[in-house]
Amino acid sequence: MCPTERQVFIEHLEHYAKESEYPALDVFICTADPYKEPPIDVVNTALSVMAYDYPIEKLSVYVSDDGGSQLTLFAFMEAASFATHWLPYCKINKMVERCPEAYFASNPSPETDQIKSMYERMRDRVENVVKRGSISHDYIPDQREIEAFSRWTDEFTPQNHPPVIQVLLERGKDKDITGHDMPNLVYISREKRMDSPHHFKAGALNVLLRVSATMTNAPVILTLDSDMYSNDPQTPLRVLCYLLDPSMDPKLGYVQFPQIFHGINKSDIYGGELRHVYQVQLSGMDGLAGPQLIGSGGFFRRKIFFGGPSETPEMNQDRLTSKSIRSKEVLAMAHHVAGCNFENQTKWGTKMGFRYGSLVEDLYTSYQLQCEGWKSINCKPKMPAFLGNSPLNLHGLLNQTTRWSVGLLEIVFCKHNPIIYGVQSINLLSGLGFAYYAFWPFWSVPLTTYAFLPQLALLNSTSIFPKVCILSMVL
Repeated sequence: MCPTERQVFIEHLEHYAKESEYPALDVFICTADPYKEPPIDVVNTALSVMAYDYPIEKLSVYVSDDGGSQLTLFAFMEAASFATHWLPYCKINKMVERCPEAYFASNPSPETDQIKSMYERMRDRVENVVKRGSISHDYIPDQREIEAFSRWTDEFTPQNHPPVIQVLLERGKDKDITGHDMPNLVYISREKRMDSPHHFKAGALNVLLRVSATMTNAPVILTLDSDMYSNDPQTPLRVLCYLLDPSMDPKLGYVQFPQIFHGINKSDIYGGELRHVYQVQLSGMDGLAGPQLIGSGGFFRRKIFFGGPSETPEMNQDRLTSKSIRSKEVLAMAHHVAGCNFENQTKWGTKMGFRYGSLVEDLYTSYQLQCEGWKSINCKPKMPAFLGNSPLNLHGLLNQTTRWSVGLLEIVFCKHNPIIYGVQSINLLSGLGFAYYAFWPFWSVPLTTYAFLPQLALLNSTSIFPKVCILSMVL
């Protein structure tokens, strides 16, 4: 009804805030399986955002490993070391592509040989460890790192283990090769027990919300999938053009970037790019109350996830933000909020954080936030902000479609059905817009019918279309 396209001018940002006045940014990266989501891909995503054109003292990266794999932790220990060379290299050369794998693939210049060989050595070490499935002590020379892996005992399994939180880099303590500060880099694997529901990705994101609140508590949050690396180092500045604009709606809760994929052939026989969603429908929803979340590439105001200081006293940061994130007090609180029993008898997942109740936590959470009155914006710059992977084979596509369909049907049959609750809480068009997504699995019935009916009719010599009659007119 009213599609909206927006444009920002980063050069005008200095009129609203100095660099020292930019809000702090916490980046959440989620991964779950080192074999389905190779750790080196997750590392590339983390390195690309650690190299943002953003004040280092305001940038923190948190990696959620929901598989609790020591292979992923090892990969990020290697990444932390390589980052001390990669970040200054990006800044000195004023590079745009700051994902190492993408940069070296498109820049085979001899000038990159030294830093490229460092990256390839790191990549080989990580891939060799993943291939073996274990970590040799020869790969871990540091005693503190050896102690970190001691938590993986025989009783430690992906579905049954205590919380593991490892600070790999700390701002103000760790320096790059030029002597400048490094951003915070924290590895997190939340506690899991067989008798406690873990709520999939939504549960992992809520743990990241709480752990980051005990450490840095940045007012702005970016969520990314493991394979969705940054393609534009100025992306956070584009977001600030909205968040710091005094003329914007004070109920603006998040800014969503479309997902753009690389490595897909031109024919895209599986429709993995979902152009109708990311290129068309997000702009249409933006003209209403705002676009839905699409799982990755969303910048949030932290406050939209919390019910206020009175409801979560543990999240009060007055006493913690000035302390080292490696201090015993901060780490003790972080382990406490990462426990699987912390959410018992609380509003987490219902009124706070990412919402439980659907496998498509992105759509369900954004739907609930808009029902509460929050607005959103679709930011679609000419240069893609993020590039990621899409299913390249039928098996991957069917797994993804099945998961989406189950999650969407959970929204249809819950008490917050968009046609009833959404239309009343947001507005008519936005409610119907969310209903369009929720009822998407039902399209499989007419599509399947249309796929087989013509062939069956042809085999039985039956016409399924009206006969064409040519009427001759006599003058």
